[in-house]
Amino acid sequence: MPHLSLHWLTNALDLFLSMPLSNAHIRMDTKALKDIDFEKRNGLLPVIVQDRETKDILMLAYANKEALNNTFKTGNAWFWSTSRNKLWMKGEESGNVQPVHEILVDCDSDAILYIVDSDKPACHTGNRSCFHNVLK
Repeated sequence: MPHLSLHWLTNALDLFLSMPLSNAHIRMDTKALKDIDFEKRNGLLPVIVQDRETKDILMLAYANKEALNNTFKTGNAWFWSTSRNKLWMKGEESGNVQPVHEILVDCDSDAILYIVDSDKPACHTGNRSCFHNVLK
């Protein structure tokens, strides 16, 4: 086996990392509200909420058709509260409203991602993200 110099490996790695990854491009298709499969999960779909700038995952909630419609109409994140059994807009009580920049739907049309602009805490505990506990 030939001996490779560290200098050669470093240069090769730099070249590789600077190459465009054309195969890594994600094709974005368009879905309509009628394409969303609310029936698969008994009318409630999981919604992941992600900060647009930081890419932080802020929370996981659920939406029914009405919550998703309200999100479209108002531009703010709406959900179905499984604990209170009611429709709610994020921030209606706390003031920590989440303006929705974009809504993405997964490949099976049964999970949703809200891309939001949020500089306030997303969690009811006052933490930036609901995911602030480490499982050990």
